[in-house]
Amino acid sequence: MTAPFTNIHALIIDMDGVLWHGDQAIAGLNDFFNTLRKKQIPFVLATNNASYTGQQYINKFAGMGVEVVAEEILTSGIATALYLAEQHEPAKTRVFVLGEDGAVEPLKEQGFILTDLYQLNTEDTPNQGADLVVCGKDEQINWDKLATATLNINAGAEFIATNGDTTLPTERGLIQGNGAILAALTAATGITAKPIGKPEPIIYQQALALLGTSLENTVALGDRLDTDILGAVRTGIRSLMVLTGVSSESDIQQVDYEPTWVMQDLRAVTEALKSLPDN
Repeated sequence: MTAPFTNIHALIIDMDGVLWHGDQAIAGLNDFFNTLRKKQIPFVLATNNASYTGQQYINKFAGMGVEVVAEEILTSGIATALYLAEQHEPAKTRVFVLGEDGAVEPLKEQGFILTDLYQLNTEDTPNQGADLVVCGKDEQINWDKLATATLNINAGAEFIATNGDTTLPTERGLIQGNGAILAALTAATGITAKPIGKPEPIIYQQALALLGTSLENTVALGDRLDTDILGAVRTGIRSLMVLTGVSSESDIQQVDYEPTWVMQDLRAVTEALKSLPDN
């Protein structure tokens, strides 16, 4: 560690590649959360993965023996819905969503009007198309969804991405992420999506508001340089990178920013946390 591991009063924690690979928990998961509770270190679980709802993540954690509550979870799907609700009047805004429950449900909860396949603005139906196209990881992606998104974007709908991750770590290895879908839509429309998730500061700023902590005493924990760590740098908070996900130590030499600390895995992070004085 190049900087003293001190003044750690809250954590913003990534999930994929940090806490688990797919449905396989990373070693030391339970001890990590037991230590956070014992040390009374508040945290927000902030993930770019918009596949699952908050409740689905709560259930996933429960299946691994960890209890978390809704207020401790902030997905890029939730962050997107919160951000868009600040920018638009939900009850008057039509949204076409590429994505799973984790992208769809937060928009519904905010009161947005969700459109369906091939609901478009035409001479006969001038108010049927989407004002916004929101794209999140969608394991049921198909031609009709891509076509509907393309037609709406070409008609002037604002193009929003829950996140731009090109890859996703799973128990089988790295697979394509939401960025692959975004690339297809950008190729078809010439329009680049506005991302809400990391490395944009939006989701970290929302997490800070939930925690009620300051930039100086909050740390982002993640595995990806181009999302978790770059997002922390852009937000102005310190960061801790573990080597159980996408990025390696050698990757740091290829970019012009770096994490505050690098640790091998969750167990190493837990041992470092145990050395801190109690909050």
